[in-house]
This record gives sequence, structure tokens and C-alpha cells, in this order.
Amino acid sequence: MAQETSIAAKARAMASKQREISISEFFTKNRHLLGFDSPRRALLTTVKEAVDNSLDACEEAGIVPELDVTIERANGEDRLRVIVTDNGPGVVKAQVPNIFAKLLYGSKFHTLKQSRGQQGLGISAAGMYGQMTTGHPVKIVSKISRRQKAHYFELRLDTAKNRPEILCDEQVDWEQAHGTRVTIELEARYQKGRQSVDEYLRQTAIANPHVRLTYKPPSGEPMVFDRGTKALPVEPKVIKPHPYGVEVGMIVNLLKGSKSKGLRAFLMNDLSRVSARVADEILKEAALSPRARLSRLGNVEAEKIFRAIRKVRIMAPPTNCISPIGEDLILRGLKKEIDADLFLTKSRSPAVYRGNPFLIEAGIALGGGIPADQPVKVMRLANRVPMLYQNGACAITKSVTATDWKKYGLQQPKGALPVGPMIIMVHVASAWVPFTSESKDAIASYPEIIKEIKLALQECGRHIGRYIKRRKREAEELKKREYIDKYIPHIGIALQEILDLSEKQKDRTIAQLRDILERSRKL
Repeated sequence: MAQETSIAAKARAMASKQREISISEFFTKNRHLLGFDSPRRALLTTVKEAVDNSLDACEEAGIVPELDVTIERANGEDRLRVIVTDNGPGVVKAQVPNIFAKLLYGSKFHTLKQSRGQQGLGISAAGMYGQMTTGHPVKIVSKISRRQKAHYFELRLDTAKNRPEILCDEQVDWEQAHGTRVTIELEARYQKGRQSVDEYLRQTAIANPHVRLTYKPPSGEPMVFDRGTKALPVEPKVIKPHPYGVEVGMIVNLLKGSKSKGLRAFLMNDLSRVSARVADEILKEAALSPRARLSRLGNVEAEKIFRAIRKVRIMAPPTNCISPIGEDLILRGLKKEIDADLFLTKSRSPAVYRGNPFLIEAGIALGGGIPADQPVKVMRLANRVPMLYQNGACAITKSVTATDWKKYGLQQPKGALPVGPMIIMVHVASAWVPFTSESKDAIASYPEIIKEIKLALQECGRHIGRYIKRRKREAEELKKREYIDKYIPHIGIALQEILDLSEKQKDRTIAQLRDILERSRKL
């Protein structure tokens, strides 16, 4: 009896320690999941999230983006101040605190269309990291009209409750007609190289040739990435979930939130590509009534619908939810930033994984000033956003490595990237990119995605193979001509001795031989 009382007391004591953990508290202790696992990477992640927000806002408002990214030294060697300014539509006053100081708050999580941000974590997480490492709040200036003053905020994130604390809220004068400026002070380290802010912004300029980007690093000269076009990307449309992409739990949630009056109407109105005929086939397979009231349906019915969907042939989802860069603009982006002899681009037709449409684009730069004795550089992009970390875990890197580049005239160690003067760019455009983590640095290895990447690379590879063969043939011919040209004077001397030619005749003979050699080169 005494033992049972003691166990019960321990159970009550353990229960008293239980409490809800806010999403902010979780990510405070697990900030590496968001890309803040080192001072160098924290700087890149902060710039990346601010730039992504700005580009999405500009494009959604139909504004050709102009961005200014400034990184400056703050107090101490290990502190930097990131300032990102855009010419976007601005943020209305009531939304500023939630957007910049509340995790999982945004407009894109519940919509199926291509966008850079997906989860509502990025910019607020960057502000939270700055707050954790320096104690400084995130500062925002935002203006939505030339006729109004700008709103200035200083915000902190209450991590225990995942809600914003407003430290300052006032109106200020700002010379811009509209736009947003965000300032975050954080513990960070600036360093050049492949995983630097410099490289991220360069790749952003390539993948977004409609952007004009001014960059002021903490040391060195400012850089300007001019735009290659003023045409904005085609605005992607929101689509409904495709039946092949929904699971039992999602069907349950859709049933609860639907405004349809019957099950047949639900299938047709709340899912994409479900016609009256397809809906009837699903219901027949599931043995459910078309007029069944949604409020009376639960897990059992959802399971039946899920299994029935797998047995019915349904058209692939619409692809107007994605907005690829396009072969021409990839070409322009590569040419304005890379010194190379040959440029190739390929956009595949849309494909589907788990009911989600996606499209693969590849661009290749070969020769020129690219180092020839190193593994090729792979530029990985998802929805126009460069990914600089977790290379080995990404489907793009795995696809490049799995492609047989020896067939196309390049050296390639077994199980490794090819070696040669080449840069490979692969872009995945999708309504929902399957990232391996919240830091959005690598794409999951779905077979459908890897297949499409390899097909795009192989199409480019065939052109590369023909180009390399032609260059080798030209090099061999040049070597032969140089060899012949070297001995033409000796031939002239020999002919002079044999035929008793004058000096003038000898020179004329040599000139004629060189003329024949030159004409053969042009044939």
C-alpha cells in the first residue's frame, strides 16, 4: 500500500513538471535546424531569408525588384549588422509585428503554388537568432504609399509564448515611395568562398535576372548585379491538393474544413482534377454515398477514400502553379556573371511527385575562365533560391554524380563529381519543394526528381560531348598545321637546292605553301 502511494506521488510530481513548449522555445534550443549552427552560416541564413522575403513581396505586387544588401561591422569583431532594403509594396502596420517576430506566421504555408518561402519561419527566426546572440531587437521600416509616412518598429520575440513584443512603434520620414528595410544585428562571421554571402547573392542574380541588386560587404568594394531583363516571372496560380498527394489525415482535415454539402461535391470542389466521372469512380470504389454528409464522416471513411483514390486513374495536377526561369533567361543570367566559351540550357516538361507538380531546369557553362583541374562547380537552386550547404545530402548533387560524364568527354572519378572547366546549374521549381530540413539547404531524393534531373543533364551532356570532340579535333588539326608550318621553310630551301631556284623564287614558293595550308584550314 505504501509503495502504491509513493508511486502515485511520483506520478503527480512528474505531471506537475509537464508544460506546453512553444515553437519558439523549440527552435531556440534547436537553431541548427533553421541554419544557424555556426556564425558564418548564420550570416548567410539571415541575408537569405531577408532577400527571399523581399523578392517574393516584389513579384507578388508586380514590382520589378531593386534590393540593397548591406553588411557592416557592429560592436566587436564577432558582431555584424545586416540591412536589407527593397522597393516592394511594404507591409501594413498591423502585420509588421507578426511577420517579423512570430514563428510560423505567413501566407504561403496553406497555399499550393511556387514561392521562395513556405513555412513562415525564415525572417522571424533570423530576428530571434539576432536577439539571442546580441540582445538587440529587429528593426523594421516599412512604407506602403508615397502619401503616407513610414512605420518604424523595434521588435522582440517572446519565445515562451511565440508572440511579438513591440519596443518601439512610431512614424518616420523615409525617402522611398514604398518598400521595407529590415535591420538585424547578430553574432556572425563574414568570409568569402563557396558558402559565402557573396556567392549566394551572385547565384541569386543568375537565377533572378529581373533583379537589380546592390551589395555592400563589410570589407572590400561594393558590388552591383545589374538586371538582365525587366520582365517579371509569370505569377504562379494557387491550385488545390491533388488526390495522389493527400494522405488519410489530410483527407480528414479537408473534410472538416470543407463547405461542400455532400461527399461528391467535396471531391470535385476541394481536390484538383476530380471531374464528376472521377468522383463517381472514387465513391463506387470506396462504397460511399455521394450525398453523405461530411460532418458524419471520420477516419474510417477517409481511409476508404484514400484507398479508392489509388485505384482510380486521375489526370496529373495543373502546372500553372509553377513558374520556371526559362531557357532564355537562364542563358542571360549565366552569361552576365560567368566567363565561359559555351553555354547550354534545358527546361524539362513538368512532372509530378506525390501529387505535387515540379519542373527541372539545367544550365551549363563550359571553358573560358573556369578552372580545368578541379571538380565541376554545382549550383543548386530551389524556386530560384540558391542552396549552399548540405551538398552531399541533396538530390541535385546525387543526380550530377550519378550521371556518366565520361560519355561526354569529361574525366570523372568513380562515385564523384566530374573534373573539368564546367559549372552546372540545376533549378527545381515546385509548388512544394521536399526539403530535407527546415533550413531548406537540400532536396529529398525522390526517384521522380532524380530521374528528371538526370534527363536534363544528359540532354546538355550530349551537346557538351559534341563540342568537346569538335574542340579536340580542331586542336589536333592545329597541331598538325603548326608542325607543317614549322617545316615549310626547310622544304623551300630543299626545293631551292634541287631546282636551283633564286632567293626570290624560294620565298614565293614558301608563301604559296603557307597559302595552301591556310586555305585547307578554312575548308
